[in-house]
Amino acid sequence: MNIDFKGRVAIVTGAGGGLGRQHALALAARGAKVLVNDLGGAVDGQGGSTTAAQQVVNEIRAAGGEAIANGASVTDFAAVQAMVQQAVDAWGRVDVLVNNAGILRDKSFAKMDLADFRLVVDVHLMGAVHCTKAVWALMNEQKYGRIVMTTSS
Repeated sequence: MNIDFKGRVAIVTGAGGGLGRQHALALAARGAKVLVNDLGGAVDGQGGSTTAAQQVVNEIRAAGGEAIANGASVTDFAAVQAMVQQAVDAWGRVDVLVNNAGILRDKSFAKMDLADFRLVVDVHLMGAVHCTKAVWALMNEQKYGRIVMTTSS
């Protein structure tokens, strides 16, 4: 079976490394145009830079694919809406959303303070909600859309 994404546009959040990077590379290898989103901060969510996202874009382009970088935080709904608009401005549509952004808190629940817990919820849960809400009407209008949620334990 050949899985073909030619003519499709994908947004992958948290795509500067790890599974997100692999999702972005796999979609591009199958012909998708990919918006590579990554805040570019440390694994704990601090800081920010588009360097990690741009490196994945460079890999995709070197392999003959099309990609653009985006450094929006999925915790900011206005920034997420602008990210979706960036993909639409570049390619006219969004067909696939991979909600993969996440941060690491290397603490057990008992040791995690409420501010850390709130940030994890904001990135992992509300980030996915923001991204899904931002593409929902567009995918509905297109009568096509696929949304993937990644999780960890």
